[in-house]
Amino acid sequence: MSVIGWLQISLLFLAVLVVVKPLGLYMAAVLSGERNVLSPILGPVERGLYGAAGIDPAREQGWLAYTLSMLAFSIAGFALLYAFLRLQTWLPLNPLGFGNVPPDLAFNTAVSFVTNTNWQNYGETTLSHFSQMMGLTVQNFVSAATGISIALAVTRSFARSAVPTIGNFWVDLTRSTLYVLLPLAVLVAVAFVAMGLPQTFRASVEATTLEGVKQTIALGPVASQEAIKQLGTNGGGFFNVNAAHPFENPTALSNYLNIFAMLSVSAALLYTFGQLVGNRRQGWAFIAVTYAFLIIGVGVVYWAEAGGNPVLSQLGLDPALGNMEGKEVRFGQAMTALYATVTTGLSDGGVNGMHGSFTGLGGLVPMFLMQLGEVLPGGVGSGLYGMIVFAILAVFVAGLMVGRTPELLGKKIEAREMKYAMLAVLILPAAILGFTAISAVTPSAVASIGTPGPHGLSEILYAYTSAAGNNGSAFGGLSGNTLWYNTTLGFAMLLGRFAYAVPVLAIAGSIAAKTRASASKGTFPTDTPLFVGLLIGIILILGGLQFLPALALGPIVEHFAMLSGQTF
Repeated sequence: MSVIGWLQISLLFLAVLVVVKPLGLYMAAVLSGERNVLSPILGPVERGLYGAAGIDPAREQGWLAYTLSMLAFSIAGFALLYAFLRLQTWLPLNPLGFGNVPPDLAFNTAVSFVTNTNWQNYGETTLSHFSQMMGLTVQNFVSAATGISIALAVTRSFARSAVPTIGNFWVDLTRSTLYVLLPLAVLVAVAFVAMGLPQTFRASVEATTLEGVKQTIALGPVASQEAIKQLGTNGGGFFNVNAAHPFENPTALSNYLNIFAMLSVSAALLYTFGQLVGNRRQGWAFIAVTYAFLIIGVGVVYWAEAGGNPVLSQLGLDPALGNMEGKEVRFGQAMTALYATVTTGLSDGGVNGMHGSFTGLGGLVPMFLMQLGEVLPGGVGSGLYGMIVFAILAVFVAGLMVGRTPELLGKKIEAREMKYAMLAVLILPAAILGFTAISAVTPSAVASIGTPGPHGLSEILYAYTSAAGNNGSAFGGLSGNTLWYNTTLGFAMLLGRFAYAVPVLAIAGSIAAKTRASASKGTFPTDTPLFVGLLIGIILILGGLQFLPALALGPIVEHFAMLSGQTF
């Protein structure tokens, strides 16, 4: 580790903190329907969309109608994207003449992008420009906007008192896309083009390697997809190696903007929550929780990777270089560690290094951050409502300790909310551990492992962790483009997104119907350092403890094996 490395990390976190408040206030205003600087331009577009779809923006929905609208929209998105992939041979903008995507891979890819996971079992020589732009990029916008919409519905439930509605899904979806994601994506895409990212309809470019060999490199509208990939915490790269590719992430400056874009909207939404519920300190409390986990996480990864691999040191490699396997020299240890931590603390899934090439502890942290529930600060929108679920559990535990009825922001937390909250937090371990256990004893699934031993278990565990957490990053080494993994990973993504979102919206409906009480002397404050510590403890215990046995058999065993000089 170095002072320069920590300075780079600190400046990035500081830059995000600078934009949290103004961006959070902007989103609070536009998502509430207030007039803003973009209203003269986008207002007519918004009204035109409502008119074309027959939507009355003044008509709100109860939680069940809101949920059914969200599910119907997602099903329609899946069907359309699946059709694009299966029919891309006959669709336009296919300069290299790519064939139709096989059924199992098309299913996996369509589910992946509709659920904001963006897991990629394909390479850059699989999808046409049409599939990339009209299929994947569109879902990058609307799947992220769906997450924001759900978070906004939950936020309203705490801001209102004794009402039967939580908003209108179609209005929330439209405003999230038009006023938040679209203008930010345009700005970031222009910045990426200035930094050297391609933005073209050309199919490919030829290059001559140092050995004199001709190489054909795929091209396309990279910058625009990269922008929404990060802002919407999608993570799906244009190229198979994602942000390690020099056309997708050419310089240290573009790498910085990648990480900044990843964090900015998700972190600002936590402030938006505080603004809309009338308690900005609550938003800052949630931000403090995310920063605590991210700082500790990047510290452990940076320390583990900068310390190097003693097995490689024994072979004559300079230990001062640290573990550079699977990393790009243009980014270095610090910014690779920061990227890995942020992309898994969020549900982004973009990578600029191979997580499977990290040391045992270095690979453990990204996996564990995903297993905590993708709330640090999680995906755009999904991280916020995931944090609220854990906050509900935290106030319930606090209420048991002091003998009072638990409350969160003036709303009593009772049996119904607790049942829905527990249902939500049990989804991840059930999907991750269940599919991992079955795959570990299924011969066809084991055959896809790249490295035997504990690392092989980590490959399987990471894959289902990434899928169920709607992250999308890959550990590396696992050959996932098989019928088994395409299908089971797809079901894990569906469970992680919708089996979590439905009980969350049920909580929103229940909370909205309750009368909001004023704080009294007996109220347990949820915007203090004490609550921040309690919430961190609840996330660790309920979010991560159940994964410890599996982690002990994978990355933890691998770490001690590395220290003893054993490799696999």
